[in-house]
Amino acid sequence: MSINLSTHAFAGNPLRSKSLNNNDLLSPTTALETLKSRITDNTHHQSPNFKVLPFRNGKPLATSIGGESWQLGWIGLGELGGLLSPELSGESFVYLGSDVDEDAVYWTIDVPGESGFVPEFGGVRFSFVELRTLMVATDSVDSKSMGNLAIAGHARALLEWHKISVFCGQCGEKTVPMEAGRRKQCSNESCKKRIYPRVDPVVIMLVIDQDNDRALLSKQSRFVPRMWSCLAGFIEPGESLEEAVRRETLEETGIEVGEVVYHSSQPWPVGPNSMPCQLMVGFFAYAKSLEINVDKKELEDAQWHSREEVRKALTFAEYKKAQTTAAAKVEQMCKGVEKTHSLSTDFNVESGELAPMFVPGPFAIAHHLISSWAFPDKNINGSELHSKQPIGSASNL
Repeated sequence: MSINLSTHAFAGNPLRSKSLNNNDLLSPTTALETLKSRITDNTHHQSPNFKVLPFRNGKPLATSIGGESWQLGWIGLGELGGLLSPELSGESFVYLGSDVDEDAVYWTIDVPGESGFVPEFGGVRFSFVELRTLMVATDSVDSKSMGNLAIAGHARALLEWHKISVFCGQCGEKTVPMEAGRRKQCSNESCKKRIYPRVDPVVIMLVIDQDNDRALLSKQSRFVPRMWSCLAGFIEPGESLEEAVRRETLEETGIEVGEVVYHSSQPWPVGPNSMPCQLMVGFFAYAKSLEINVDKKELEDAQWHSREEVRKALTFAEYKKAQTTAAAKVEQMCKGVEKTHSLSTDFNVESGELAPMFVPGPFAIAHHLISSWAFPDKNINGSELHSKQPIGSASNL
């Protein structure tokens, strides 16, 4: 079975965390010292060029591009004054990476306030926008937009991690940022525990009934109406990824799984604040039993769906319409006239009637798992593949 995917949403960050040409000015430690001196001296003209992505309440600053797309709201140090408190220090900034070609260092910072709308910068209107909205508004075939989304996801994950790592888990003392916010350390001299950002691994699996050419899809009460997706669950201590796939499938649906085949993985920084970044690890899982017994505490429902049914769900779901609608919402927010909108209303059949079911859009790894099974000989953009691979082939890895 072919994998059939381009870069996942939130993957493919174009910024480099370390300088590859030994340019020490772009390194986290040296760049932070330069940043501090610029704040103290109120100077903003030296090399390297510093660009800052502010966040407010977990939302990155963004601007609309003609209502069709969006871009991140990078601003200079000199433009931050209206957003920050007077007691600003260099320790408030978190290093995101550098771009050697632009001789630039990129930072992120949390700024106070409740409003999403901000004053214009250089004649451009900005707003603090939910990362999920930007995710849906991103054109999955536009590499620059996907890169912007990856940077925003990385920044949110780091900032949320800073919020939940204020105290040392070993002795309870306060922690202090180190290496330009890329790690933290306990302030207790007798402890000095080093604390690094961590990801929470989650297995997500498409369970397949090979004999009857069906896939198992589930729905949860928190999903928008008519949406079906893959099973997923957290890994327990001392458990392998494959064991987690089998256990979670059995617990949630009563289906026993045999062979488990890796598909791909995706960083997911749009979960709850208590888990700053999850790593979704995708698998195909082949069923050994077929009778479904749903755990109603975990799922609303789970059903076998034929390949034809799944193909229709992928065909009827107008993902491009959802993308353009979300992009228009970003423009409205930047103008200060945000309107409420239900994502599920975008997924309609051409006749205008609601599609009986749809699956998550291209921003989710679940989409790629499902579409890879439904259309094994096509890429996600619909083009034909030149080779066919057998189900379970090692070349999938």
